[in-house]
Amino acid sequence: MQDWLKRFLPFISLLVLCALIPLCEYFVLGQDPKFITAGNLAAIARQTAVITIMAMGMTMVMVSGGIDLSVGSIIGLTAVVGAMSMVTGIGVLPGIAVAVAVGALCGMLNGTAVTRLKIPAFIVTLGAMGIYRGIGLYVSNGNAVVGLPESAGYLAERTLFGLIPVPLVLVIFIALVVHFTLSRMRLGRYCYAMGSNIEAARYAGINVWRYQIAYYTILGALSGLAGAIETSRTVTGQPNAGEGYELNVIASVVIGGGSLNGGQGTVVGTIIGSLIMGVLANGGNLLQISPFIQKIVIGAVIVLAVTFDEFQRRRLEQAEG
Repeated sequence: MQDWLKRFLPFISLLVLCALIPLCEYFVLGQDPKFITAGNLAAIARQTAVITIMAMGMTMVMVSGGIDLSVGSIIGLTAVVGAMSMVTGIGVLPGIAVAVAVGALCGMLNGTAVTRLKIPAFIVTLGAMGIYRGIGLYVSNGNAVVGLPESAGYLAERTLFGLIPVPLVLVIFIALVVHFTLSRMRLGRYCYAMGSNIEAARYAGINVWRYQIAYYTILGALSGLAGAIETSRTVTGQPNAGEGYELNVIASVVIGGGSLNGGQGTVVGTIIGSLIMGVLANGGNLLQISPFIQKIVIGAVIVLAVTFDEFQRRRLEQAEG
């Protein structure tokens, strides 16, 4: 029953939210529900795409027992570098590739520092958060990069077949790839093994440090892609883009059933966790709730999710003992 509850509680919570918000719109505000309209649902998909893409990379890192606090700053850096590349005239797709490559490099540096220098991931990525943000502000002189081609906005604004937003298509594609990796490939199975017991993984012959660097590199690359989407949304390179996103990314993984202690987490759960965050924000705006109250609610949800995870872990330890 406990396993069933932990597995399906995020999904049930999402369904409850999706039912309560339109009911509150109708009975409390006395207006026709806007939440369930196609336009609003498409807006939620676009708004949560950036967080969801990064959260799927964070799932791999956290399942393996790590964490990365620098993902928000990587977005700002890659948004600036990608925008500068587009301004030089190399084209939109090469500019996106540059953003992804820079993000992958940042992730690789994080993973290398954690594994080879034996520095805790929290400390490394906390420092990297300031470093990457500072580099982005320095190379842009603290100003937005403008003058991008008009086609730079297609990544965030275009739809497939006139119905499905392109960011949602990217989320689905990346989700399938990451899910297949975690469930079917050695890279994914070793991820769970390392998060459950890293010493046992070493004794089993797993080259732990190489795989850890790979997970951080994947997260960095996905953060670079998220930075390209942020650039596309405003058609500018904002050095402050992604500020504070790291909290939402980590929260999405934890709310979706991931564990800060490693060894647990799924792509489906992470997507549901990200949608819960997006629905809370969107519903709060529709219900005219103060943004300050929204922050309190989201913070409380995060604390409750972590508390539930810790409670389950202690009960499991007591049962095994």
